Amino acid sequence: LAVGWGSGIVATWASSLGGCELVQSTVDCTRRQLSSIPGNLHGDTEELLLDDNTIQALGNASLLPYPLLCHLSLTRNRLEVIEPGALLSSQGLEVLSLADNLLFTNYSLTAAALSALPALRMLDLAGNRLTEDMVSVLVWNLSSLESLSVARNVIMRLDPSIFTNLTQLLELNLEKNYIFEIDRAFEGLQRLQRLNIAYNYLPCLVGFGLTQLRVLNVSNNVVEWFLALESDDLFELEVLDLSHNRLLFFPVLPQHSKLHSLLLQDNKMSFYERLPNGTSLANVTVQFLIVDGNSTNITMVRLWDELCHSNLSSLRLLDMSQNQVWGLPEGFLAQMPSLTQLKLNQNCLEAFQLLEEGSLAMLTELDLSQNWLAELGAEVGVRDILPNLQLFNLSTNRLRTLPPGVFTHTRRITTMDLSHNRVDLCPQPDVEGEVESPPCVDIRGVETLTHLSLVGCGLRGLSGHPFQGTSLRHLDLSDNPQVLSGDLAWLQDLALTLQVLSLRNTSLSSAAMDFSALNSLELLDLSRNSLTDFPTSLGGLKLHSLDLRDNCLLALPPDAARTPLGGSLRELYLSQNPYNCCTLGWWDALQGLEGLHIPDRREVTCSHSSRVLSPGALPEPVLQSCRWQTADLALLYLVLALPTCLTLLVAFAVVFLMLKEKLLKMVKNRCGVSSPY
Repeated sequence: LAVGWGSGIVATWASSLGGCELVQSTVDCTRRQLSSIPGNLHGDTEELLLDDNTIQALGNASLLPYPLLCHLSLTRNRLEVIEPGALLSSQGLEVLSLADNLLFTNYSLTAAALSALPALRMLDLAGNRLTEDMVSVLVWNLSSLESLSVARNVIMRLDPSIFTNLTQLLELNLEKNYIFEIDRAFEGLQRLQRLNIAYNYLPCLVGFGLTQLRVLNVSNNVVEWFLALESDDLFELEVLDLSHNRLLFFPVLPQHSKLHSLLLQDNKMSFYERLPNGTSLANVTVQFLIVDGNSTNITMVRLWDELCHSNLSSLRLLDMSQNQVWGLPEGFLAQMPSLTQLKLNQNCLEAFQLLEEGSLAMLTELDLSQNWLAELGAEVGVRDILPNLQLFNLSTNRLRTLPPGVFTHTRRITTMDLSHNRVDLCPQPDVEGEVESPPCVDIRGVETLTHLSLVGCGLRGLSGHPFQGTSLRHLDLSDNPQVLSGDLAWLQDLALTLQVLSLRNTSLSSAAMDFSALNSLELLDLSRNSLTDFPTSLGGLKLHSLDLRDNCLLALPPDAARTPLGGSLRELYLSQNPYNCCTLGWWDALQGLEGLHIPDRREVTCSHSSRVLSPGALPEPVLQSCRWQTADLALLYLVLALPTCLTLLVAFAVVFLMLKEKLLKMVKNRCGVSSPY
């Protein structure tokens, strides 16, 4: 069957499995349990997909029926060999995917077959247990290749011989190998634009000089140093990903490049020009000993000077999150006038200066979360502070306030996260005996602000209309146990715009809290509170999502399904409440609501006589007990009293009949009147 492309047995077998799907000139035979290429397909097939089958070999005659084939995919088979003549009839083949097979077993024969493809542009050899020597043999004669993937193999070292003839190569994927050394392996690839060496074991990149490269991904290695070649040439580099490495210093970049995205997340990087204890290392130099064959070069680098000489004027994205940055060198951000996204979260920053006018004029996203920030500084008298900023994340710091008037100049801000800071909102209530009011953050009148998160800020009631003049659509006040203790007039200020409100863990216990003014509300989170009754004001809202988890609710209103809320709800969370198993009429009503999804349905339970049960599968004894408990008490008393009354009446009649004669004689004797018997 391996070469029986004309066999009727194969055709019948394939048909019995449902056959392949034909869409114009594409034939999809994925997951058909084929052990060979079927020969009964259309002769004008241009794209043939044979992924997830059990094909072990391509014989010399396997593809003869398909001379117009341009795209062949054999991913995830058991392919061990392609015989030398198997591809002779497919001279127009441009895309060949052989990923996740066993080509290491007969790679030399397969290499001979591949050499017969003069038009091949894309080749995928990922996941075939290939060494660098095997790869060199397989691609030796493929000078037309533009894209090559040898990811997920066992390549350890790259030298100049491995890719010698790939003069047209534009994209090379080497990720997830075991590469620990690269010795001028890419020098002959003059057209290479995209290089992926992620998930390897490279310790450093020194003397980087691939001027034509546009995208370089070296993430998830063990790189401690990155030094570009000192040159006046213009580097085409646009994206450099050095994330998830062990970088100790900011990389020494090309002096002239087109770099717009620099990813340095999750390293050990810091700036040592000024240490936290005040020590200055500004004049410290580092010497690199570079051994290249018989020649030895010593390169001296003044880290801070090299940093300033790198041209970062085109940089738009800088991600330095998850490092050990205490502070930024003076003038560091001033080199980046085009910067739109700056991520410095999860560092050790204690202060951050909102720089002089115009230095970060293009910035739209600034993430300073999870640092040790105690203050933000701003130049006095500056007209525009971050004028284009839209997203500002300051969560999990030590802030008490923000620079005065910062929102006056930040005219486009839409999203602000101040969670897990000890901040208060202005205005503060007057406290008797205090001459000066405590520091606070004033967001009143910030019309562009739509998303605000104040989770875990220790807020103690919101008074004086702190949200007045805003257009908030999303407001998160979770984990503030005393935030609802004061005047709730602020709800009225958000009545027209608020769509998402989270009051999780705010000690809400009263069902009397009035939500009726929030007509635009679509999502409400009331979880982890102490509600014993369902807030009646929710019935008139048209919420799409409601979270009532982890409260003290015994039941929901029986008519909840017939309210406007019942008609609009699409998502409802109900678990972790002590519902009464005998008052589940509301539960049955919810089951009949079309379009309502209860994601935690399986976690919803009810209680009955110290037992925890599922409301959808109550045992018959429990149902009977509930019927007695929910019956009409007057009728119940009547039913219980009637047998007692009847018993007393019968007993009285029996006693009367037994004592009738004695009673009559007693009456006769006392009255002296004779009576016949």
